[in-house]
Amino acid sequence: MRILYAIQGTGNGHVARAIDLVPEFQKYGDVDVLLSGQHSELKLPFEVKYRFQGFGFFFGQTGGVDIARTWHKNSIARFFREIINLPVEQYDLVISDFEPVSAWACIIRRKKCFGMSHQAAVADRAAPHPNSGSWLGKTILKYYAPVCYKTGFHFKRINEHISTPVIRKSIREVIPRNMGHYTVYLPAYSDIYIIGVLAQIRDVQWEVFSKNARVPYSFNNISVFPVDDETFVKSMTGCTGVLCNAGFETPAEALFLEKKLCVIPMKHQYEQACNAEMLKIMGIPVLSTLSSSELPKLKEWLVSEQRVSVQYPDNVAEVAKQLILIEKEQESEISFKQAFPFLSFYRKIEHIAIGKIG
Repeated sequence: MRILYAIQGTGNGHVARAIDLVPEFQKYGDVDVLLSGQHSELKLPFEVKYRFQGFGFFFGQTGGVDIARTWHKNSIARFFREIINLPVEQYDLVISDFEPVSAWACIIRRKKCFGMSHQAAVADRAAPHPNSGSWLGKTILKYYAPVCYKTGFHFKRINEHISTPVIRKSIREVIPRNMGHYTVYLPAYSDIYIIGVLAQIRDVQWEVFSKNARVPYSFNNISVFPVDDETFVKSMTGCTGVLCNAGFETPAEALFLEKKLCVIPMKHQYEQACNAEMLKIMGIPVLSTLSSSELPKLKEWLVSEQRVSVQYPDNVAEVAKQLILIEKEQESEISFKQAFPFLSFYRKIEHIAIGKIG
């Protein structure tokens, strides 16, 4: 069996899952890896056959996505060229971890594509969602990487299609300690912004990991480090608590390590708003923003000893096996009733993209 495993490279969560899942799928066949986007600090321990720009998002400096930079750095013409050039027809199984090039390449060639991602769980009707939903956020979840079958990962097992998180071996095998510091990862805020808020709490040692820092440096009780996986894992496994955005992988790993956890959803990021809703239900403190106005809540969390207990068994072999079984059970011809709107949309845009490419 020839398998294409496609990874979304915006952030580290998709890549962290792939580090453990790709070797598991290699037990069932030859696996080629696709990576789109260049924003992950994690290093893959296997060959990447396809490297694409895809259509990724860029973080801002004050807590949200930088829309202008995202639009400027992406190219619709390049994106469609990557879709056209990806030979998905050569593969028996295509797996997309919310990766758009592979998903859309399968759509236009009417080929099955199986989604295996956290976003699949967020979009599930059984998952909690904020009362004030974002039409743009919902649209992105639905159309960004459309697939014919979805299986997902969330902070809690919701139904038979949604599993608990894949915790990578580098986290699962470590022995956590408490060295007294707090680990901070808020990539949508600048160093200066983070320091300006956290410096107001002087009796806490903060270890901040920043996408903007090039070398480690310190300011009073705050140590700032470039994002490096080995250093980050060492900090998180030895910390008292983790302050991070409401993504998926870092909060899940903090919960697995039985660390105190407090999250701040990125602004105008629907997926993180959904994650925050689930974490609230589980008893995790959620701040609306990183600012002086939220300092009382942050200080309350710091003095609290509350930790949320979770059960995240090693599920890598099981989720891979289930997807292989599902693929075998699918009919050779699948219905593209829901795909036709995507195909129609693609055909309209394709003429513009091809014109720009030519």
